[in-house]
Amino acid sequence: MIRQILTQIGKYFIMLKDIFSRPTKWSVMRELIFKEIDELIIGSLGIVAFLSFFVGGVVAIQTALNLTNPLIPKYLIGFATRQSVILEFAPTFISIIMAGKMGSFITSTIGTMRVTEQIDALEVMGINSLNYLVFPKLVALSLYPFVIGISMFLGVLGGWVAGVAGGFVSSEEFITGLQDEFIPFHIVYAFIKTALFGFLLGTIPSFYGYYMSGGALEVGKASTTAFVWTSVAIILTNYVLTQLLLSK
Repeated sequence: MIRQILTQIGKYFIMLKDIFSRPTKWSVMRELIFKEIDELIIGSLGIVAFLSFFVGGVVAIQTALNLTNPLIPKYLIGFATRQSVILEFAPTFISIIMAGKMGSFITSTIGTMRVTEQIDALEVMGINSLNYLVFPKLVALSLYPFVIGISMFLGVLGGWVAGVAGGFVSSEEFITGLQDEFIPFHIVYAFIKTALFGFLLGTIPSFYGYYMSGGALEVGKASTTAFVWTSVAIILTNYVLTQLLLSK
């Protein structure tokens, strides 16, 4: 079991090296990159916006319902919403959801190409199939922090709407909470995490799609496995980065 895991990790890092070797012509790569941006980034904005807005509202309402002590100031609703959304919900929770959406799409797309021998055809034509298939996805996912930035904004907006419309807090108190003890490095920390999560979202599903074997049933299994291990990698990376960047 341990030997198998170490073998897979070794293949993964060898794949990373091969992605950046023997680059495809830029005229071809440019079209591939724009195609991946449309499918992975723009195609994800709708579900990210929906989830962020309503989960931000739920965080604000849950915080308000648990502030039963009249001595606790109401502006803490805005403070708790800001901290929850920026530090964990937007970068980590959304990334795990994207591991299901983006990851399954990437694995199934590349896995289908493997099953139908399209990858073999690319290799026969002298094209570095890893660079051709995976590199455009990594370039597209370099814009992933932009998606998370929108998630942060809509999460806080959803909290403000839910708190004010529900009568839990006034607009002035919520905004005071948003501004209270704000640490700019928390934004930097969130985007550092997001950039690494984007890299994992692009490479781990690609690995499972590229090295799979079998037929249509195995494509589905590879997508499930890719989602599980991408989620595990995101959680572990989140833990390590939190220890490194936030612990004093």
